[in-house]
This record gives sequence, structure tokens and C-alpha cells, in this order.
Amino acid sequence: MRMVRWLGWIGLAFLVPVSAQVPRESTQAVVVVAKDWDQTQGQLYRFVRGEQGWVQMGEQRPVVLGQSGLAWGRGLHTLPKPASPLKKEGDGRAPAGIFSLGGAYGYGTKPLTALTYRESQPEDRCVDDSNSDFYNQIVPLTIPIPWTSAEVMRREDDLYRRLVVVNHNVAPAIPQGGSCIFMHLWRSPSSPTVGCTAMASTTMDPLLAWLDPESKPVLIQLPQTVYEQVQSTWNLPKLP
Repeated sequence: MRMVRWLGWIGLAFLVPVSAQVPRESTQAVVVVAKDWDQTQGQLYRFVRGEQGWVQMGEQRPVVLGQSGLAWGRGLHTLPKPASPLKKEGDGRAPAGIFSLGGAYGYGTKPLTALTYRESQPEDRCVDDSNSDFYNQIVPLTIPIPWTSAEVMRREDDLYRRLVVVNHNVAPAIPQGGSCIFMHLWRSPSSPTVGCTAMASTTMDPLLAWLDPESKPVLIQLPQTVYEQVQSTWNLPKLP
């Protein structure tokens, strides 16, 4: 029988498995922590894991989150029971939990990064129509795909000029579970997103240069209270 630990959180109790949640082969972690579930701003940290455990790299940087804060997403972690709030399509919340990272997209030539990079084209769309067979996938308009809603990947406001795909609600995507989650550039330090994690270019560019696909990088994104509760049992980096 798998052991569980009883944890209380602002009046809501849930069960959390007593086990590491970050894959053993993952040695890079991007950690984003917000003050609470409804906070639209947070702090980003970078960590590497070696023989002595997790070690912080560089200084923490500010980020903005969803306009409604955070909600439990679907990724590498085990969802608590009950999982509340739970990420849903169109809720304006960024996903909380642990997620692997995919490739990078952007405008123009490849930036300094070891991640797989694809230059976004005017016809590229990320499908957020939950009824589509291509829900939560980036596809070109040239493919005859039925959908009623899809996000433009080459935006006129340049927010997607640099982005990293967050592998949330994938393989397979659960309908209405949330789609098209990225780390991308922010409009301003006070402008939240509709569900992504955004940052200044002075944060994004070093992040892209640092991320190494061979290190199996992950995004760990949680409210601070929850992070502190699970830090030891989930074997997460210790925040300064």
C-alpha cells in the first residue's frame, strides 16, 4: 500500500503521496512560486540537481501568471484528492504542479538555446477547441482540421516572440482540461496572462540559453504554502 500524508491547507485537507514527484532523470528545474492560489504574480528560480541535491542558479526573477491565479494542472505530479481548484479550459488560471518542458517557438532565427526550435509561421495555430481531435496541439492552417477555436502563434503583439511549451494536459489531452500553456514574454510586470507564465525578455533569454533537453527540465509551479508543505516529501528544491 502506498503511504500518504495528511496535510491541511487553509481549511482544505488533501492527501499527498509520500514520494518524489520530479523524475529521477530531471536535473534542471524551473521553480515558480506565488503567494496564494489567486495571485497573478510570482517569482521564478532556476535549480540544477547534482550529487549534493538541488543548487540554485542565478537570482530569482519576477513573472506574471494567469489573470485568475493558479489551479492544479495535469502533468508529472500526482493530483491531490480533492484537487481544488482544478485547471479548466478558459478559467484564466495558470497550471500548478510539475510539468516537463517541450520545445521553443519564436519569430526569426533560432535564439541561443539547445531546445528544439521552430520559427512560428503566420498560419500556425494552437487548437483550444476541446471537441477537436487536435485539441492542445500546435498545427498549421494548411492541414484540413475542424475546429471552432485556435490561438494564433505569430501574434502581432510579440508576446510569443520567444516561448517554451509547457507539457500540460498531454498524452492524451483531457477535454476542457486546459490547453496551449507556455512560458512566454510579458506585456508588462503588472499584466497577467490568460493562463500562461510570462516574463521579461531579460529573464527569458538566459532561461532559453540555460535549458538543456538532455537534463530533462521541468517546471515546478505552486502557491508558496503548498510548496512548503510538499517540498520535503516531493523532494523539491529548497527555496532561499
